[in-house]
Amino acid sequence: MQRRGTYDGDVSTATNVTDSADDDRDDVLLGTGRSAAVIIASTSAARGEAADTTGPILVDWLRARGYETPDATVVRDGEPVGEALRELLIDTAADARPRVIVTSGGTGLAPDDRTPEFTAELLERQSPGLIYAMWRKGLESTASAVMSRGVAGVRGRSFVINFPGSKGGVKDGITVIDELLEHIQTSVEDTTDHGPRV
Repeated sequence: MQRRGTYDGDVSTATNVTDSADDDRDDVLLGTGRSAAVIIASTSAARGEAADTTGPILVDWLRARGYETPDATVVRDGEPVGEALRELLIDTAADARPRVIVTSGGTGLAPDDRTPEFTAELLERQSPGLIYAMWRKGLESTASAVMSRGVAGVRGRSFVINFPGSKGGVKDGITVIDELLEHIQTSVEDTTDHGPRV
């Protein structure tokens, strides 16, 4: 039995899907046996001048989906974001890298908002449609959603995505990505049954 579902902001709304070959297995969450990481780009939070309001939301979401997720890493905008990403995607051995890496912040138009640039240079393939879907969701509540320059994509078996730095933007992003997360994971891990080509 494999547990699937969505995250409603408080708990994972997982439901059980039974496959005949899986009847003897215990319920498992999507991220079971996998790790995730959250990087927050906020100079004020890194300096202790402001609270990190988005990291806990993202960490709770990923943990509810079963991923082993440490508390968010909070860094200054700019180069420290690149350093944090390179540590996870380059310096860490391939089999120990997080399967999901989510950043929040540094996606706007300020001079030190460079999260997308640092992310893009580390990705092997990008998935711009995911960001487009997040823009569309964000536009339901604010026109400024389209100012986010986030990118999403894959390096090896790690899926990486940039969320905006606002709580609203993060919640919108979770709404979009959560329902796609299982398909993203199976695609990246190449365990998707593509079925016959017709």
